[in-house]
Amino acid sequence: MEKMRIMLVDDEERYLKTTKKLIEKKGFEVLTAQSGKEALEKLKPQNIHVVILDVKMPEMDGNQTLKAIKTLYPLVEVIMLTGHASLDSAINGLKSGANDYLMKP
Repeated sequence: MEKMRIMLVDDEERYLKTTKKLIEKKGFEVLTAQSGKEALEKLKPQNIHVVILDVKMPEMDGNQTLKAIKTLYPLVEVIMLTGHASLDSAINGLKSGANDYLMKP
């Protein structure tokens, strides 16, 4: 059986490294990207099952990245993640196809 592949997308390198290690300990394969643009590039050659996507990022924010992922890869599940949640942002993400919207610790 194929290992589940997860992509973490966040502009905070420290968060990516720490979270990647924690998820890998659970037996998942984890790729990381520090921007929406990088995430879209890495999604092309990979079979990613779930993307955990930060909302606040420079250049291409999480909502823009979510819309692009859902257009190009509609079967990829996306979980929005933020430390700056607002009700409007959560509603926009869910309406755009996110499976869930979570707060960072």
